[in-house]
Amino acid sequence: VLVDLNGSVINDSMAIGEYLEDAYPERPLIGEELLQRAEVRRLVGWFDSKFANEVSVTLLMEKNIKRYLPTQANSGPNSAVIRSAQSLVHSHLEYISWLVDRRNWLAGDDFSLADITAAAHLSVIDYMGDIPWDKHPIAKDWYARIKSRPTFRNLLMDRVPALTPSSHYADLDF
Repeated sequence: VLVDLNGSVINDSMAIGEYLEDAYPERPLIGEELLQRAEVRRLVGWFDSKFANEVSVTLLMEKNIKRYLPTQANSGPNSAVIRSAQSLVHSHLEYISWLVDRRNWLAGDDFSLADITAAAHLSVIDYMGDIPWDKHPIAKDWYARIKSRPTFRNLLMDRVPALTPSSHYADLDF
C-alpha cells in the first residue's frame, strides 16, 4: 500500500507504479519510449505472475504460512513443493543475469518498475535465505545495486516477528 504525501492511498503494485509515473513524471519508473514502457510492463507482469507463482509466493506459503498458520485443510509444509521452488529460482536468476548482462537494468538503461518489482519478490525469498547468490554473480551484483539505493535500504531494516532474516539480508555488500 502506498500512502502518498498528499494523502492518497493506493494499493496493488502495478496501480502504485502507474500512480507514481503519473504523479511524479520527472522520475519515470515505466519509461519514456513506447517499447521501453512495454518491456517494463512485460517484466512486471512476469515477476508478479510467473516468478511469484513458481518461487516467491510458493516459498512464502510453504515455509512460513503453512508452518505458522496451520488449518484443518493444511497439513503443513510440503517439502517437494519447497524443493521445486528452490530449484526453479535458478532459471529465474539466470534470466535476470541474462537481462542485466545486456542492459544496465532489467528493462533497459534506466532503473524502472521492473527492477523494483523483481527486487521486492527477491527480497522476500532472500529474507528466508533461499537464494543461491554464489551461483549467480551477475544477478547478485544487480541486486546489490538495488539494495544500495537509499529507498530500498529502509526495507532491509523491516523484520517479521518470529522469523529471523538470513545473515546477509541487510548487508549491502553480501
